[in-house]
Amino acid sequence: MQVALARSAGFCLGVSLALKHLDKELAAFAKSSFGGDRLLTFGPIIHNPLVMRSYEEQGVICEDDPARIRQGDRVVIRAHGIPCEVEQKLREAGAVIIDATCPKVKKAQLAIAGIKNRYATLLLFGEREHPEVRGLLSYSRNASLVFGSLAELEALALEPGPYVLAAQTTQDREAFYAAQKYLEERFAASERSRVHGPLRILDTICNATRDRQQGVIDLCGTVRALVVVGGFNSGNTRRLAEVARAAGAYALHVEQAADFSEDQKAQLRQYGTVGLTAGASTPQAHIEAMQIFLQDV
Repeated sequence: MQVALARSAGFCLGVSLALKHLDKELAAFAKSSFGGDRLLTFGPIIHNPLVMRSYEEQGVICEDDPARIRQGDRVVIRAHGIPCEVEQKLREAGAVIIDATCPKVKKAQLAIAGIKNRYATLLLFGEREHPEVRGLLSYSRNASLVFGSLAELEALALEPGPYVLAAQTTQDREAFYAAQKYLEERFAASERSRVHGPLRILDTICNATRDRQQGVIDLCGTVRALVVVGGFNSGNTRRLAEVARAAGAYALHVEQAADFSEDQKAQLRQYGTVGLTAGASTPQAHIEAMQIFLQDV
């Protein structure tokens, strides 16, 4: 079977930087060149179980409860960031903190923290239980509402007052624009009666997300089937599959070759050529291994 690669796939800058932080700490840990006897990440540093398993085999502990952090632990903050109150608990526990938060996530955190109008309500487009979203909400000093789709936004009972619209950095940009358009049209009508204040937009979606999604759209113009490689717990990876399906392609999201069923492999063979892309937490080696596998399907 022939394989067509997306023009943009795999690690983004934020993931690469986070893993560089962890690799540097791991090298020092291996040489016992710092005090303390534990190296941890707070939550999975990236959303890729295969990558996390590799680090755990090298002695890195993945922890998600600040109560279990000890004095002197070296704790690498995940690429998605963590809530402000959790970071404070880590400091109070005496941990040495290495902040590997993605720069784009950090920028979004600071943008939300910088909302000047204390009467404005934050409308955050994202996955309510995603760690990045929980972190972003912790930076807001304002009332906050989270919605995961245009339908959820339309169902919100929005009270009078100004609003600030922002998004999880890995959300679908077109879906964000649809939410923005809906709010602008809804508030335009109410502005005439001065019921609502102005709507402010924070552009917090990462360009890498847009590039990967556009790469899928472009690829779906030439192929009818697409394989997306990456962690099942990765939101941006799931959305690549959703974008492909919205473009009319048969899309499969897998972490590794072993995930394919015989029926799925038979389905792919019918297409002759399959597209291949990967989430922002997927190493190049995983992409290359999948390409080799698909060529032999």
